[in-house]
Amino acid sequence: MSQNAPQKSISASDILARKGGVPLVCLTAYTTPVAQLADAECDLVLVGDSVGMVLHGLPSTLQVTMEMMVLHGKAVARGLRRALMVVDLPFGSYEESPEQAFRNAARLMAETGAGAVKLEGGQHMAATIRFLVERGIPVMAHIGLTPQGVNALGGYRVQGRGADAERIRADARAVAEAGAFSVVLEKVPAALADTITAEVPIPTVGIGASAGCDGQILVIDDMLGLFDAFKPKFVKRYAHLAEDAAGAIRAYAEEVRDRAFPGPEHVFGDEESKK
Repeated sequence: MSQNAPQKSISASDILARKGGVPLVCLTAYTTPVAQLADAECDLVLVGDSVGMVLHGLPSTLQVTMEMMVLHGKAVARGLRRALMVVDLPFGSYEESPEQAFRNAARLMAETGAGAVKLEGGQHMAATIRFLVERGIPVMAHIGLTPQGVNALGGYRVQGRGADAERIRADARAVAEAGAFSVVLEKVPAALADTITAEVPIPTVGIGASAGCDGQILVIDDMLGLFDAFKPKFVKRYAHLAEDAAGAIRAYAEEVRDRAFPGPEHVFGDEESKK
């Protein structure tokens, strides 16, 4: 989508209507400047709990709090004019009961201006998804590899291989029937992702899944080459900004030590400039 396109805010219903159409472009964002950049091309911007790892240096997403999600949600909202903003419900904020999920989802919506929330889980979370949707909160589901459940899953392993495929298919059907407007498929075999995409009436958004999904999402720091702690197979680097930034910092440090910066053009004289 070009920057000259009409600035019409995208809703969860608009995303649902894109099933089977032009693939949805989705990225994460956590700050206002990055949100402004993503808004020019993205249909959906996710304020992901991945913020804990890529911006706060946490070892996993399990330590992310509601306060962190509200803070970054507000920042991203200031940078968006068009894309749908979805905010992750962090670990421990929705699993206890549908009522707990509603309280925290309503808070995220009210305090950040999000257009939807995302939560992890399939069949066992279907009742919670239905509870939220019936009360006016659009929900994006997330199945396959669910990072918040990585300890129970035995690590960051591919899900849905062999006999386990039916479990993932059942999860997809369950969240669709519960009223989710879309579902993230993470780290599942491509053939399984294609099967699910054909089976469910809601858009599938792949991350380590298949080009046949209804859309794709990546963590923006991964695809820009800013997060180097590890690189999943499914990540494609479209830039190497960490290397560029390191080079810029080295150049700055050298000029400071050599007293080459600031130069005459960066300092002020006794008289006011006429320019």
